[in-house]
Amino acid sequence: MSAAAAFEAQRSFLRGLAYRMLGSQAEADDVVQDAWLRWQAADAAAVQAPRAFLARTVTRLCLDQLKSARVRREQYFGPWLPEPVTDDEAWRVPGPEAASELASDLSYAFLLALERLSPLERAAFLLHDVFEVDFAEVATTLQRSPAACRQLASRARDNLRGARPRYAATPAQGERLALAFLAASRDGDLDQLKALLAEDAQLISDGGRRVAAIGIPIDGRERIARVFAGMLRKHPLPADTRVEALRINGLPGLLLRTADGTPIQTMAIELDAALRICGIYVIHNPDKLRRFATP
Repeated sequence: MSAAAAFEAQRSFLRGLAYRMLGSQAEADDVVQDAWLRWQAADAAAVQAPRAFLARTVTRLCLDQLKSARVRREQYFGPWLPEPVTDDEAWRVPGPEAASELASDLSYAFLLALERLSPLERAAFLLHDVFEVDFAEVATTLQRSPAACRQLASRARDNLRGARPRYAATPAQGERLALAFLAASRDGDLDQLKALLAEDAQLISDGGRRVAAIGIPIDGRERIARVFAGMLRKHPLPADTRVEALRINGLPGLLLRTADGTPIQTMAIELDAALRICGIYVIHNPDKLRRFATP
């Protein structure tokens, strides 16, 4: 197998790892490109385990990137959400390289929980628990002992309990509820909004100071109904807004565009077992919507 073919065989795995480490598609792609340049400079014929070599390279590049990312996140205006991704196999890392069920989890709840971990905890957990790299290789990558890496992963596991979506709705159920929530919000129908929301629902809206957005997380059915409907009353969507139903980070979601195709926002919803909306994740920041722009 040629060096290029060996790299391409691992590209999906590397992109998935980098995205989960960084929460940014653009930064993940930059890291994978940097790993490709380093792979080209290496003596590929002498590398006995390309996947381990490339995982080590990408992880270390991500750890370097997180040093500056932490500062940027601390200075970020309002809530920060990972860049939205659709149900693209390249992010989900299918196949035997990712036998772990967690490898398919791109939900906002899971990714935000990863953000609360230290960079080393995140790396140890992702490599071992999500992508099933043994602790000996994790230790080599993180330049720590295997025992220390086990401890890092264990701490991460404890912090991540309960961070996955509560209920996996069918695509039809999710689309119906997302569209109903948007319609009730635009109509200012507070009773309908409350009927759709769980008592302990949470709304997180990421505008990054670039556009008008709700600047703090909103908790509770009553407050979300009032605040979200009020936001659309003050900043109404154009009458000709195009609404597309799609899966966003593994959750039912909507993409809203202007008539000429410019993305306005994405909205993903998380549901509980009673099919009530318990999580709403809205991204307005245009920097995070560039990939949805039509040519």
